[in-house]
Amino acid sequence: MVNRISEETIEYVGILAKLELSEEEKKQAGQDMGRMLDYIDKLGELDTEGVEPMSHVFSMENVFREDVVTNKDMRDDILKNAPGQKDGMFQVPRTVE
Repeated sequence: MVNRISEETIEYVGILAKLELSEEEKKQAGQDMGRMLDYIDKLGELDTEGVEPMSHVFSMENVFREDVVTNKDMRDDILKNAPGQKDGMFQVPRTVE
């Protein structure tokens, strides 16, 4: 593992994350970040010849359907539950002067 993560980088990441790291935590974070970078380097060694680039693992396509009204006009049934109503609408106490 090549140590590409400096102590300044660990400090900076800690500041960005608003974390106060102990010396042991900084050391562990540096090791973890180094392993992540090593893994990314390893992925770069893969043969991707003939593999089509993609932006998402699932195929992305629009699915269109007809808009169909599935519920009927239930205004009167809904207004039965209203504490007050006026002109077919809920009537509520005034909130703005």
